Amino acid sequence: MYANLLQLISKSYRAKLPITKIQLSSRSAIGENTMDQSGYLNVNEELLTQLRSLPVLQLFDDHDLKNILELSRIVKYEQGELIIEEGCYDNWIYCLISGSVRIAKQGKEIKVLRRRGDVFGEMSVIDGSSRSASAYAIDDTVCLATDASYIDRLSGNDRLTFYCVMYRIFTEILAERLRDTTNELIRVREELDRLQQ
Repeated sequence: MYANLLQLISKSYRAKLPITKIQLSSRSAIGENTMDQSGYLNVNEELLTQLRSLPVLQLFDDHDLKNILELSRIVKYEQGELIIEEGCYDNWIYCLISGSVRIAKQGKEIKVLRRRGDVFGEMSVIDGSSRSASAYAIDDTVCLATDASYIDRLSGNDRLTFYCVMYRIFTEILAERLRDTTNELIRVREELDRLQQ
């Protein structure tokens, strides 16, 4: 399925040009290293169906999903490449299509994302603060990168509907991360108690 999705995406670039290697300047909106990046996606029904298999996109209706995908890019990162830099500001949210991503805070690994559909980069979009952690490609990694400033272009009910769906998705993501953090805290406390005896 991943191969089919990637082939379909490669056919869906607006510019109809192959993915090209580009050099982004420091603190760019999409990473800072050299990486492969598509143009904005040209959404068709086949692509829409394939991308709907990503859990994070299943809650959006077709109209909203098409609008989101038209403001999205497919970005390919090589092993070790920086995706997000801690402390930077931008409006991009990432959805993992293939590969794996290491999340690090002050250089220390805090999470590894491996599941297709895992989302990262959402916290700075929620509260407008700088990036709270860095993200690195562990191996060759492909992400759907979406410009969340799209919300600012909406009005009325469209904006309200989009916010409701987006924040429900964010709530599910953050609840899962809080559950993981709580389990890790319990494990560390048990280990600490064991060492103190």
